[in-house]
Amino acid sequence: MLGVTELLLTSKAPARLPTDAIVVAVVDDSGTPRLLAADQLPAATRTGVQRAIEVLGVTGKAGEVHRIPAGDDVEASLLVLTGLGALGADEGVGLEALRRAAGAAVRALAGTGHVTLALPADDAEHVGAIAEGALLGAYSPGDHRRSANDAGAAVAVLELVSSTARSRAAKTAVERARVLAAAVHGTRDLVNASPNELFPESFAVIARTETKGTKVKVTVLDDAALRAGGYGGLIGVGQGSVRPPRLVKLVYSPLRAKKHYALVGKGITFDSGGLSIKPAKSMETMKSDMAGAAAVLHTVLAAAALELPIKITGWLALAENMPSGSAQRPSDVITIRGGKTVEVLNTDAEGRLVLADALVAAGEEKPDVIIDIATLTGAQMVALGNQVSAVMGSDAVREDVLAAAGLAGEQFWPMPLPEELRASMNTPMADIANMGERYGGMLVAGLFLQEFVGDTPWAHLDIAGPAFNGGDPRHYVPKGGTGVGVRTLLTLLEAATRG
Repeated sequence: MLGVTELLLTSKAPARLPTDAIVVAVVDDSGTPRLLAADQLPAATRTGVQRAIEVLGVTGKAGEVHRIPAGDDVEASLLVLTGLGALGADEGVGLEALRRAAGAAVRALAGTGHVTLALPADDAEHVGAIAEGALLGAYSPGDHRRSANDAGAAVAVLELVSSTARSRAAKTAVERARVLAAAVHGTRDLVNASPNELFPESFAVIARTETKGTKVKVTVLDDAALRAGGYGGLIGVGQGSVRPPRLVKLVYSPLRAKKHYALVGKGITFDSGGLSIKPAKSMETMKSDMAGAAAVLHTVLAAAALELPIKITGWLALAENMPSGSAQRPSDVITIRGGKTVEVLNTDAEGRLVLADALVAAGEEKPDVIIDIATLTGAQMVALGNQVSAVMGSDAVREDVLAAAGLAGEQFWPMPLPEELRASMNTPMADIANMGERYGGMLVAGLFLQEFVGDTPWAHLDIAGPAFNGGDPRHYVPKGGTGVGVRTLLTLLEAATRG
């Protein structure tokens, strides 16, 4: 985890640093691989690297990592060649390319004591991207089988070489990277946690613990308070479990705040589907169905750590969706906070029910913008796969999210909310049903949520696929929880303070 990785900033020549490995960049220059920022290395070392590139068939393509002996002209014993891909039309290095190259190299060096990053870092923006990618790649999940001394442990020390190392801008960029990576890692840890250890009550306890000593205040509504407050979605979804639901409210409210953003996260700590039970295979990753709530918790903590001048309320809608004699049934009618009724046609469409309660509660405080984030629909994966998230909602807020995602390096795609699909959720039994047209199911879910937002500008982020990586690790993304959404949300909040 991030806590065991130290990040240093230096302007010293990498060849003379007492380090185990030096990471350098190789670009794919129209099919011809070449070193970038090669002047940081001695001439003899550069010659040796170029020879190794030819012998090993190094291409410089993104994601490619090669290790070679460093030779006698540097203190390190190992040189690591990380691919940056092709340069832009202006020969510039993209920030996300730097993040991924640094992350891929650091992840490949897991268990190494001291790693020096000699990548193109001529300004604070590039320094921040390298620091962020390297720290994200240094993640090591805290599981039940590996000791901290194992080769799978994170790199102990990262040292980033830049001529701007002494500048305030570079130091600020590195500090932001530290805070952001800590938030992403904290989100990953929660997503990876076993559901017998992470459930609504324990999640609420973690939120209290994580906010101690910060400027974030926490309020927790237990099941009795939820019943008294008319939170029918949370009560209905959680009533089948022996572990009752919780609604956690986080408030960060600095004195000079001029805007107020509400962040709402789906927190289904395990989703069996309820009585509309999932197939066994589909349940294997359903501990990750609380990734939205985890992202909200750690985004609020990161915003507070960076002292952003914006008020943020975070809402964690926490429940465990289980089948039992007390579980809600298909055709039950429940009443959401605020009085709107919902006919539950499928108990596996539960995320929208807990989000509805939290969206109403968030809207009651009249924020300027509401953003919800959720592993909401399998239809998101059908439409966009497991690496691209969806965003829908009010036009202006949707565009702001997309702009923030572009700066942060996360992939989001705009989706519509066709009003024609709303009629498919009509029912004579209630104000709305929790299911509608099968085709366009992601959009139907968004339209359902829209019913509980009112007039507040709003965006809905569906991260169902990207929240959990069930395949091989890639660049700075590990297997398991990814922490998707945190970088976009934090960048969005930062932009809101400038707007």
